[in-house]
Amino acid sequence: MRITAVRPIFVDRYLFVQVETDAGITGLGESGAWGYLEPSAAAVEKFRDYLVGQDPLRIEHHWQYLYRWSHFRGAAIMGALSAIDIALWDIAGKHFGVPAYQLLGGKTRDKARVYYHVFGRTRDELVRGCVEAKAQGFTAVGHLTPFLDEPHDIPYFKTHANKMRDAIEAVAAYRDAVGDDVDLCIEIHRRLTPAEAVVLARGIEPYHPFFYEDPILPDSFDAMALVAEGIHIPIATGERLHTIYEFEALLSRGAVQYVRPDVCLAGGLSHSKKIAAVAEAHHVLVVPHNPLSPVSTAACLQLAACIPNFALQEYPKGELEPPKSEIVKTSLRVEGGFLIIPNAPGIGIELADDAAERHPYKKREIHTRLHVDGSVVDQ
Repeated sequence: MRITAVRPIFVDRYLFVQVETDAGITGLGESGAWGYLEPSAAAVEKFRDYLVGQDPLRIEHHWQYLYRWSHFRGAAIMGALSAIDIALWDIAGKHFGVPAYQLLGGKTRDKARVYYHVFGRTRDELVRGCVEAKAQGFTAVGHLTPFLDEPHDIPYFKTHANKMRDAIEAVAAYRDAVGDDVDLCIEIHRRLTPAEAVVLARGIEPYHPFFYEDPILPDSFDAMALVAEGIHIPIATGERLHTIYEFEALLSRGAVQYVRPDVCLAGGLSHSKKIAAVAEAHHVLVVPHNPLSPVSTAACLQLAACIPNFALQEYPKGELEPPKSEIVKTSLRVEGGFLIIPNAPGIGIELADDAAERHPYKKREIHTRLHVDGSVVDQ
């Protein structure tokens, strides 16, 4: 069996990669470099020069060959490599007639607990979203910001006291709305300084968040470690990291309690499994990052199925509704707040034949929020 084609496919706000073979087996993957999908597609086309004619089952060899040939790194490149890796595991599973997780060590669980996305422009909308998620059977909610999902075109300003008090009161309102039957995954989106992150964490500690996600920028592992040392709630981070080496640097500093590799960005299934193993050696659990399409969710489930230290799976809103439900041929099954691990060969999901035609590509524009003084705000 040989690879005959490698095709980047833009659909809606996503970049998929299909790898075709002379055996008639096609593999599907997705790039997680959502801010830079056009450069990621260019990297896929660059990798195609090597891949066509190769045996698709030599997955680890191809991963190492492409990762190490030029020693350039970054999100666009790693998104491309991740998509190709997922597609190759999809081919391998279909070739042997088993789910990809079976080739990665077999199932450690039958279903994966998820946290459901909650969005809102007002606190009332966010509280209502928590209540609705609980009514639908979800036992955890996330993407849950204490700062509101405000438009980027509104300049930002709050005093420190108002910023902290409002955020603490928001988390209190979320907890009051759902009681202790729903875990709260608090998403900060890198909006705080280390000092602010410590203040806020101490303020929301009485409400027992499941984790405190990305409180500061991901650039300094030492700064994240300082935050971790000053608080008593678990930090979740890692969605912007790409390699086992970065995760090991984070873990060795005690800077994270839940690692968040993005299977579509951190080297696909091959490398994410290794990241999970490094985390396991530090007694740290895995919460795969997943803000993308049902293809990403399917790939994440393959990882969740085969690692012993899985904790929770991010489950984006709208997977059972258009346009997401129309991108793929069949939807994954969610029951009682859990995604059922599929038994289908490969990654268990297929791109709809007319996905690109029904949902043309929507390019993301660069739009960064500014402070009232004109400086850049992280949100």
